[in-house]
Amino acid sequence: MINKIGQVMLYVNNQEASRDFWTEKLGFEVIADETNGPMRWIEVAPKGAATSIVLHNKDLIAKMNPGMNLGTPSLMYYTDNFDALYGDLKNKSIKVGDIVELPSGRVFNFADDEDNYFAVAEKK
Repeated sequence: MINKIGQVMLYVNNQEASRDFWTEKLGFEVIADETNGPMRWIEVAPKGAATSIVLHNKDLIAKMNPGMNLGTPSLMYYTDNFDALYGDLKNKSIKVGDIVELPSGRVFNFADDEDNYFAVAEKK
C-alpha cells in the first residue's frame, strides 16, 4: 500500500545553514519552509525531483521523540490509502505512532524490529 518514497528527513543542528548548503552549493530549490507550533521544516529538492529532503531541527525532534535514532535520515513514504495502511500496520503488531494532523496532511510513524522509525504521509 506504500506507493513511493516521498521524502528523506534529515535531522540537522542548524536548519538555515543546512538549507544554504543544499541550495547554494548543490543547486537544490526550497520547496517549502513551514512552521506548525514549535516545529519548523524546510523542504529542498533538485528542480523537478519526485523525492525531497526535509530539514528538521535535531534538538526539537529529540525532545518530541526521545530514543529516536537521529543519527541517520528517516524516510517519509506516501500512500493513497492512509487509513487502510494505518490499520493494516497496527493489525500486524507493528509499533505505530498516533496520527498527527499537519497543514500539509496527516502523518504517522512506524518502527521496524530494530526501532528504526519511518513516516507515512497523506498529501492534501
